Amino acid sequence: MNLNNLHRIVFKLGSSIITSETGEIRAEWLKSLAKDISALIEQGKEVIIVTSGGVSLGRKFIDKPMGKLKLEEKQAAVACGQIELMQGYKAAFHPVKVAQVLLTAWDTERRRSYLNAKGAIETLLKLKIIPVINENDVVATSELNYGDNDRLSARVAQMLRTDLLVIFSDVDGLYDDNPNINKNAKHIAEVAQITAEIENMAGEPAGKHGTGGMRTKIEAAKIAGRAGCDCIITNGHKLNSLSNLLAGKQLFTRFISSVNPLTARKKKNGLFPASSRWAKSSSTKARQPR
Repeated sequence: MNLNNLHRIVFKLGSSIITSETGEIRAEWLKSLAKDISALIEQGKEVIIVTSGGVSLGRKFIDKPMGKLKLEEKQAAVACGQIELMQGYKAAFHPVKVAQVLLTAWDTERRRSYLNAKGAIETLLKLKIIPVINENDVVATSELNYGDNDRLSARVAQMLRTDLLVIFSDVDGLYDDNPNINKNAKHIAEVAQITAEIENMAGEPAGKHGTGGMRTKIEAAKIAGRAGCDCIITNGHKLNSLSNLLAGKQLFTRFISSVNPLTARKKKNGLFPASSRWAKSSSTKARQPR
């Protein structure tokens, strides 16, 4: 895969690849990713990471299965897990600097919050600091959260006008049937248009840690595509998954945007959804942080 013409890339990391089955961070895997991303930065690329894993890492403090956590227990778990998550990133990426950014759906749909978040992240990129973004589950409610970081990563890609969104998960991409059940399932390398048939191929989450399945990843590809950003879905479990991907050593599905990025920016396509009650903010000036 050739990234020569791409400048800004978002990588989304699922819980199932960044945390182990026992709820610990996969330090060796994260170090291998850091090495690959550092190489991209040396080439002049700007990199943004949208990460899951906070709840998985903090669940041991609550001592309940993921599916049985109440909202307040999930929020307590992520408050504990975020510390371990960012410590893991800091250790793996050193000496490259990383910064934590917590967002909610509100922040990407309400104009003033959107502009503040966008400005802060772009400032980090100028300083060559990698923004590590996660959903702010501690304050998110049912009406203010994404429920998964697939869609959040797409909104971040849209917000920051990125050239490519890469979703690392526990699957090789899109198949026409469940490959865990049907050995003859056909892998789909490229999707030029997300049709109802493509959406119907989506299944349920494969791992016990994640909240999103292929359905949310296809939705993320649609959101990114409306902003002129291609989306790649690939398996991230192995060490150096990024360098393997770039070397053509692993399967992936590429969702190709049919929208010209410049046209999307002029139209602000999908930036503030009409259905959002926060979309119509009366002020266009970003509020200064207190």
